[in-house]
Amino acid sequence: MTEAVLLVGGRGTRLQPLTLNTPKPMVPAAGVPFLAHQLARAKAAGVDHVVLATSYLAEVFEPYFGDGSAHGLRLTYVTEDEPLGTGGAIRSAAGALAAGPGEPVLVFNGDILTGLDIPGLLGSHRRAGADVTLHLTRVADPRAFGLVPTAADGRVLAFTEKPQHPDEIVTDQINAGAYVFRREVIDAIPTGRPVSVERETFPGLLASGALLHGVVDTAYWLDLGRPASFVQASADLVRGVVRSPAVPGEPGEYLVLPGARVEDGALLGGGTVVGAGAHVAAGADVEGSVVLEGARIEEGARIRASMVGAGARVGPRTVLDGVVIGDHAEIGADNELCDGARIWCGTTIPDAAIRFSAA
Repeated sequence: MTEAVLLVGGRGTRLQPLTLNTPKPMVPAAGVPFLAHQLARAKAAGVDHVVLATSYLAEVFEPYFGDGSAHGLRLTYVTEDEPLGTGGAIRSAAGALAAGPGEPVLVFNGDILTGLDIPGLLGSHRRAGADVTLHLTRVADPRAFGLVPTAADGRVLAFTEKPQHPDEIVTDQINAGAYVFRREVIDAIPTGRPVSVERETFPGLLASGALLHGVVDTAYWLDLGRPASFVQASADLVRGVVRSPAVPGEPGEYLVLPGARVEDGALLGGGTVVGAGAHVAAGADVEGSVVLEGARIEEGARIRASMVGAGARVGPRTVLDGVVIGDHAEIGADNELCDGARIWCGTTIPDAAIRFSAA
C-alpha cells in the first residue's frame, strides 16, 4: 500500500473573497475542485490511501469526495479543531496511517500544482535510505520561499526560511511542498502544540544527524497562494500545460461545462473555464479566466486573467484585468477594474467608469 497525507487545512486568506465560504482546495480549477486534481494525480502515481488533514471549513470535504471510492482511492478525514501548523497536521494524521516503521509516507501541501514524478520521488527516497526526502524546485526569485541547498549527492545541507538579507540567498532551490517521510519520523513530531516542519522539524532532524535528501525536479510547479496563480493554474490545466486526469475534457483553449450558455459571437481563449449554468453574452471576450457556475458576463465585457464568482454579474462593456469577483457580486456597466482588485461577495458597484487597485 502507498499512503499519502494531503494538507488541506489552510484558511486561504490570500484568495479571499472566494475562500470566505469555501476552503481553498475546494475552489474550482479547470472545472472541478482543485483538490480533485491532486487526488487524481496521486491515484495515477499508485497511491491507494489518502489522509486529508483538514481544519478550516472541514465539513465541506467529505460530502463531495465521500470515502474516495468514486475516485479509485480510500480517503480518511482527520480534523484539527485548532490549526497546529504543517507538522502538527502531519502528526494528527498519523493515527489514520497503516504504514509501519521504516515504510514511506508521502506528504503533499494542498495548494501546490505540480507535474512532479511521484514514483520517482519515492524511488529516490528508497535508494538514498533517507529519513525524509524533499521535492525541490528552482525559481528565479527565491526570496519568498524556504531555501534548501544540497550536496552533489542530494544530501540536504541547511534550511533558510524566506531569507531576509541578500547574503542568506545561497541557492535558488526551494522547498516545493512534497515530501516522503519515514513513518517513525512522523511519530516523533510533538503533539498538542503547533509545529512547523519547515522551521522546526526539518532543521531539528538535520541537527540530530538524520539523513534528509533533496530531489530537484524541473517539472511544472506553481504555488497557488495568490489569486493570479490560481487563475493561471486553472488555465494551464485546461490547456494541458500540466496534465490532470480530473480535467473534464480534452486540452484546449477553453472549457465550457454542461449547462453553460455561450452565445454566438462571444470569444473564449487562453484556458478559460465557463461553469455550469453560467452565461457569456455575444460580443464578450474572456481570456485565461475562470467564470464560476451561474455567473453572467454581459455583452461587450472584456475579461483577462480574472476569476468571476458563482452567481456574479459583470455588466456590459466592463473591463476586468487580474480581478477576483466574489460570489453574487454585481459590477455595473462600463467599469474598469484591474491590478489585483478584489470585489467582495454580494458587493454592487454601480454604472460608472472607475479604475480600482487593491492588494
